[in-house]
Amino acid sequence: MTAQAIATSGQSAAGWNASEQSADASIGTELISFAIDNDQYGVDIMAVREIKGWSEITHLPKQPDYVRGVLNLRGVMVPIIDLRCRFGQGLTEATPMHIVIIVQVEDMQVGLLADRVLDIVSFEASQVQPVPRAAQSSRIDFLSGLVTIEGGMIAVIDLHHLLS
Repeated sequence: MTAQAIATSGQSAAGWNASEQSADASIGTELISFAIDNDQYGVDIMAVREIKGWSEITHLPKQPDYVRGVLNLRGVMVPIIDLRCRFGQGLTEATPMHIVIIVQVEDMQVGLLADRVLDIVSFEASQVQPVPRAAQSSRIDFLSGLVTIEGGMIAVIDLHHLLS
């Protein structure tokens, strides 16, 4: 099942991963890859709990610009982080075409607002390259590495630094 099928079916990405990964334990690491504009990012599939379409959220006062508000997800208040804004690229004009990736970071669930889900990507840990520090960018601190897959590059998000 592709990530897009997961997003449209509402099936939990973590539940999908558990059954698929047991079939082939030699896969290594898997990411859910997604896009913000033309840039590709990824988060560890084991942190992903659900992928949802954009829906209305409740705005909270005195929050950083990148915290768009909260979403009531089956009784749990989940803060929604606008990744475009967090990376210093302005606010996302969210439409029903945007997606929210619900991730678990320690004991907290957080929603990541992105443009679209791309795929589920498997790779070996040895394929992860360090992020070059030549350019000063607000994005660099939130990245744990870069993975080149089929000619494209995916920036791997460090969820702990993203939320700190």
